[in-house]
Amino acid sequence: MNVELTNIGKRYRFEWIFRALNYQFQMGTGYAILGNNGSGKSTFMQVLSGHLSPSKGKLIYSKNDKIISIDNAYKELSFAGPYIELIEEFTLQEMLDFHWKFKTMKCTQKELLERLDYPKSARKKAIKYFSSGMQQRLKLALAICSDTSLLLLDEPTITLDKMAVAWYVELLKEYAYGPNRTTIIASNVEEDFQGCTERLNILDYKKKSVKA
Repeated sequence: MNVELTNIGKRYRFEWIFRALNYQFQMGTGYAILGNNGSGKSTFMQVLSGHLSPSKGKLIYSKNDKIISIDNAYKELSFAGPYIELIEEFTLQEMLDFHWKFKTMKCTQKELLERLDYPKSARKKAIKYFSSGMQQRLKLALAICSDTSLLLLDEPTITLDKMAVAWYVELLKEYAYGPNRTTIIASNVEEDFQGCTERLNILDYKKKSVKA
């Protein structure tokens, strides 16, 4: 999916998180969103996903030269971020069954379970009892392995240990990129950007606080 931003800005009260942002995300390309902690990367990702509305400017989704309304864009995107919660009351199997109802996947449930490499007992275990690292791997696997044309990952390795980071990199290589997918990853960790060829620094679009 292509995403075109025209004069996009997001403001909270009198502070502009970013503004005057003009950019085009093109299908088939991987993008790294840079910026230090607190710079507005997560806010920007939520605007891209449609979870937040911009305070100014216009955002247009399109695919195969056809405009996609913001109300239908969710069908074409998958998103993993620290603030995107799993349904913790579900068991792992219930979470997979639920997700499969809403998304076409690039792999079978069996293949995803093999990729996660959890203990056999995890399948019937409530997600609230998973470690933070196990929960993050599940979030990433569901987002990356969904057959969507827009993939958004915010701070993907934030709770992962060194072995899990290597697991994430392999998952990216196998599933995240292709001619029919736009992948956008926000982080300040270089290893998170495996496969991204373009970079956008959110700090280039920050302004001082204004009263209007």
